[in-house]
Amino acid sequence: MKIHLVDGTYELFRAHFGAPPKKALGGMEIGATLGLVRSMMLLLSDPEVTHMAVAFDHVIESFRNKLYAGYKSSEGVDPVILNQFELAEKMVSALGLVVWPQVRFEADDAIATAVAKFKKVKSVEQVVICSVDKDLTQMVDGKRVICWDRRREILLDENGVVEKFGVSPESIPDYLALVGDSADGYPGIQGWGAKSTATVLAKFKHIESIPKDPQKIPLGLGRATTLVENLQQNYEDALLFRELSTLRTDVPLKESLKDLEWKGAYPRLKKLCKELGDERIPERVTLWR
Repeated sequence: MKIHLVDGTYELFRAHFGAPPKKALGGMEIGATLGLVRSMMLLLSDPEVTHMAVAFDHVIESFRNKLYAGYKSSEGVDPVILNQFELAEKMVSALGLVVWPQVRFEADDAIATAVAKFKKVKSVEQVVICSVDKDLTQMVDGKRVICWDRRREILLDENGVVEKFGVSPESIPDYLALVGDSADGYPGIQGWGAKSTATVLAKFKHIESIPKDPQKIPLGLGRATTLVENLQQNYEDALLFRELSTLRTDVPLKESLKDLEWKGAYPRLKKLCKELGDERIPERVTLWR
């Protein structure tokens, strides 16, 4: 069997910008939520999708905001989408899917924990991470754990990660620490661009292993000298940024593999849809509990 682990936060944002706007009977904008539910139903229509869970950032902030003041937050996020997170979780749960709403941790941490937990199970042929988040590529493992960009129909196995970033999955946190990640709000280390970072980490894998002697760096001496100096001057920042980009695998997830099996939508989905003024969704559900 395959397990599909969905980044619900990404899917909700994708639906917000891709689905047509729609207001509920009470006036609340629900277009993104309905788009997300339709997307999950499309995924469930695939015969290979039998076991699934959806992780959400119930609040955008997490423990990482305490580590670094500039880390991503809900500031500046359109209230129209922020106001739909709770409803989206209710709808996806009513659809019969396991939902992991995160408060202290992030959705990515829940997915990473599930990967670590389920990829060792013999009956699991493959774990498919449905997300475009660069952070999650660190969880890719051969062809057993892959990332799937559903919008562009791109699959990334371990070779795909190396081809895209120039480093193996285990080096992704180090790569992001040096290059920076604007989506998560940390700048990286000055001078460390994608190409030079990939060249260095392809050989040394982790920040601690990067030599202080620029002559040992596989780049031109002038370039290598600048990079080494910048790294040494900002070494603590580099380690902090790596901590921010390293996913946690200790999120308390109580569900077993059996719990992830989709057995149909709950009757409450019909009630929710009626309250929202959209009764077409239940008509398309193929399995009910």
